[in-house]
Amino acid sequence: MNLGGKPFGRFSGRAQDPLPEHRAAQPGKDTALHLLLDHQGRVLEVHGAQRFGVQPVSGADTTRLLLDYLVPGSTQALEGTPADWLGHSLDLDFQCAGGAVLHTRGWVQPHADGWLLQLLDISDLRREGQQAHNRELCMQLSLSLARQLRLCSMARLPQVTQESLQRIGEQWHVPCIALALREEGQPDWSLFSVYQAPGAAHLWEVGQSLGSALDSLSGSRHSGQAAANEQPFQFRNLLGATDGLCMPYHDQRGLCAWLLLGFSTRPVLMRESDWSHVCAALAGPLLERLREQQQAEHRERVQALEGLLGTGWWEWSPATEQVQLAPQLAENLSAPHTPLTCNAWLALFHPADRDELSIRFDELIEHGKDLMVVARLDLPQNAGQTPWYRIQGQAVGAGSQRRIVGFMLDVSEIKRQQLQATAAHARLDNLIASSPAVIYVQRYEKGALVPAFFSASLQPLLGWTLAESQGAGLIEWIHPDDREQYFDRTRQLLRFGSARRRYRLRDSKGNYHWLLDEAKLLRDDLGLPIEAVGLWLDVTEATETTERVRRSEERYRVLVEDSPAMICRYLPDLTLTFGNQPLAAYLECTPQALPGVNLGSWLSTEQRAEFMQRIARLTPQNPVSTAEISLQLPGHEYAWWVWSDRGVFDAQGQLLEVQAVGRDNTDVRRSQQQMTQSAKMATLGEMATGLAHEINQPLNVMRMAIANMLKRVSNGDVEHDYLQDKLTRIDAQIQRAARVVDHMRVFGRRSEVEQQAFNPAQALEGALALLCEGLRGKGIELRTECLSDALQVRGHVDQLEQVLINLLINARDALMSKRETDPQFTPWIALTAGAGDNSVRVTVEDNAGGIDPRLLERIFEPFFTTKPVGLGTGLGLSVSYGIIDNMGGRLSVSNTGHGARFCVELPVVEG
Repeated sequence: MNLGGKPFGRFSGRAQDPLPEHRAAQPGKDTALHLLLDHQGRVLEVHGAQRFGVQPVSGADTTRLLLDYLVPGSTQALEGTPADWLGHSLDLDFQCAGGAVLHTRGWVQPHADGWLLQLLDISDLRREGQQAHNRELCMQLSLSLARQLRLCSMARLPQVTQESLQRIGEQWHVPCIALALREEGQPDWSLFSVYQAPGAAHLWEVGQSLGSALDSLSGSRHSGQAAANEQPFQFRNLLGATDGLCMPYHDQRGLCAWLLLGFSTRPVLMRESDWSHVCAALAGPLLERLREQQQAEHRERVQALEGLLGTGWWEWSPATEQVQLAPQLAENLSAPHTPLTCNAWLALFHPADRDELSIRFDELIEHGKDLMVVARLDLPQNAGQTPWYRIQGQAVGAGSQRRIVGFMLDVSEIKRQQLQATAAHARLDNLIASSPAVIYVQRYEKGALVPAFFSASLQPLLGWTLAESQGAGLIEWIHPDDREQYFDRTRQLLRFGSARRRYRLRDSKGNYHWLLDEAKLLRDDLGLPIEAVGLWLDVTEATETTERVRRSEERYRVLVEDSPAMICRYLPDLTLTFGNQPLAAYLECTPQALPGVNLGSWLSTEQRAEFMQRIARLTPQNPVSTAEISLQLPGHEYAWWVWSDRGVFDAQGQLLEVQAVGRDNTDVRRSQQQMTQSAKMATLGEMATGLAHEINQPLNVMRMAIANMLKRVSNGDVEHDYLQDKLTRIDAQIQRAARVVDHMRVFGRRSEVEQQAFNPAQALEGALALLCEGLRGKGIELRTECLSDALQVRGHVDQLEQVLINLLINARDALMSKRETDPQFTPWIALTAGAGDNSVRVTVEDNAGGIDPRLLERIFEPFFTTKPVGLGTGLGLSVSYGIIDNMGGRLSVSNTGHGARFCVELPVVEG
């Protein structure tokens, strides 16, 4: 105990400052304090090793009673005079410097004219007693915490851990306490659970990362404490302005946990060893439970991987009552097609085994009893050796999700060996020697398993002999990293009677083989171990195959992430579940932010409806769909994607998920739009002469009408009706010219981004408004038959009008060329529109003689033209073909008896 910065302990050795007049009454060697009292209990002198720390609490300097030196509320009440205390054991608590308390036990005896009070220091005894009591409480609480952590469910494990920290903090008044763990293979420590008392400083949070600085501590540390060769650990970063203690926990894996304690007033009677017990009681069961969960998850992954490496799986669905076989298994069984009915599946097996398989299968379906049958295939006679299969199955799921899954393993070789062993037991040694597995026997001697027998297959596999395995030879074969596995296998074998492990053994050439070790322990009548019998199966190829599968999956993941294409998965409601880096970069976010985002948020209402309809048309028979979609994304005016979807369906044909691959087609789309606009402007250029004639004609009529009016006015014979007629004619001609100019302005405008539903008759009327008068002015007869039904198609009305203008101008140029060679030729153009089966058909036909059949295949190629140099760009028909294709229609050309016929077919849409 430290009082006032100076050590205090039991008095040992000769008493200091003995009484000068009464040496015979000197205190004993073990007394720590002795006081000389008068008959009224006043203190005359103070001697002993502890006299410097004792000081009076109250009273005058000259007349101090013994009570003035004692702590108020002391356990021993002094009444009367010293004569009344004679023969009694006195427990007195003295007030010392610095606020400390000295606990003593003593007696009073007569001394000369007064009394001598001799006292022993029992502070250590009282402190040890209190510490022993705290240790007992610590052990009880540790056992209770460990039991709760072992018995609670995994779902409540974090909550129970937090409650345990709360019990520790409340028991020993620790305001802040936390448990730090480190995940397997991770360099940093993180807080698994945290407790903070109400009103305590906020030091930690659950999941907070502490970095790797805790690794530099070899044991418990107080705030600011570090080893001599270490940099001081910054506890202030963890404990704030409070005192603290960090307790480590070690197990067979090394340093696994830290218990962090933040004190406002540190408990004096709790030693670090007590805190170490608390840390072990808390961290040990918790780590055990967490590792059990990790092992369970690891076993599930291993089982799934082993299923992938098996001969083949099979599955029976109660919804279809059919058996689905793995493709490779179906090929091995020569099954005609899958899925199969139950009768067709049973018919694959030999009649001698078919009944047993049928009964076991019915028990599995009706009662859920696991299936395990070995049966032969039913092969024609003289078809070779009959293959044997081990058929296993079990029921998984419940209710409507219940189904039967299993696997079929080719055990023909094993079955033939069993039949041969049954028929000829004398050949057992030969079978063991030729077996791919190494059979061994280990004898139990003095708590250890010593190799006693190896089958002959050991020599071809490893090249060792039995003699070379004696002593430490067998341990030397095992890979250093796997020796702990072998020791654990031995402990489990002796404890439970069976063991199964996988580890590497070195052969005589220095190469390592992966072996699957399965062993059983044989006991005598008293239950004592006799020997262990087991086998080593070389699974090197299977293990390496597993590693290759893992690397293949890793390469696939890298391929998806590094692909320049946008790859994603989404639900039928367009909610993304996965997206790769290119898609995230295009959408200006991270791949982690994509799951949960709805793809339809970047689509317009019509685009979203069309997208959903296309997804709804996916079926298991036709799971693939491709389309071009337009989106409005951050930082892009409009984006066009070529989008390919593939549906993933369950056994009932319900769409579960859609896998999609997209490619940015925005630049190509904009180039097409620019080409369309360029072709449109080229068409306007070709129309400029005819349009000038269209505008000049009404202007000439207006000029003549004004001249006639001026002449009448100058002659003085102006009539009211005549003026009204001339002015009405001038107004009509002005409106005609305005309509031509307005339609030219509308026609030259850039098309909208998204397609709209419109009546194709609007495009016909617009094209005729621009070209009708010009064609008639050139002597071309125009035969029209417009659409009478109010049908609608989807696209851009100005682009359809552009296509019709291109076709009419091409027909006009062909007719003019023919009239130059035949002045008596009478040209005509027929423009007809009609409704078909869910489509609208518009044809443009002329009597110019047609197109050379050798040129029909190239007529729609870009920059291909039959016009003289300088009179055509070769883009009109190519752009027209692309416009009609984007509208979902078709543009075709053929020759008739009179000339060429161009046909535009567009699908009709509702509304």
